Amino acid sequence: MRACHYLDVFDAIVAENGALLYTPRPPTERPLASPPPPDFAATLMERGVTPLSCGRIVLATWQPHEQVVLDVIREMGLELEVIFNKGAVMVLPSGINKASGLKAALAELGIPAQQVVSVGDAENDHSLLEACGIGVAVGNAVPALKRRADLVLTKVRGEGVIELCDAVLANDLAGTERVTPMRLSPTGVR
Repeated sequence: MRACHYLDVFDAIVAENGALLYTPRPPTERPLASPPPPDFAATLMERGVTPLSCGRIVLATWQPHEQVVLDVIREMGLELEVIFNKGAVMVLPSGINKASGLKAALAELGIPAQQVVSVGDAENDHSLLEACGIGVAVGNAVPALKRRADLVLTKVRGEGVIELCDAVLANDLAGTERVTPMRLSPTGVR
């Protein structure tokens, strides 16, 4: 959890694309899946997949290495999935995504998904936007995510997140014209 210096302001953090749940008080990491076997990363590196980032559970590289990654998964007989994050190629355990991680966090916190606003920009954010009461895409989001979002912001990256926070604080998104209808019932259940 080196990416943020202010972890203690959060109740829970869904990390590694949904594979790891971190709670800052007390500091606790809970893996939501098992990591791939160690020889998986070694085999990828032997096949020239660089750079290769290895988290606690998720591995990531960049295009055009996706075919080599898929070949190694198949050859080793592993149940892993490849998902894209713009130019990044991410390898996750089957069934793990940002939505599955969010659901685990919300269950611990006792918060219904209907009360959650999510924000994303890439292919790996589809499940997250779908799992929340309101799914938001920042201005630089991939076109497919913008089409799926309830709200598309004008600003990009972090400035888009600030735009969203300002709108929530100003009027709780009242009067926001949605791109698609709400996907969850008032209880947060599909």
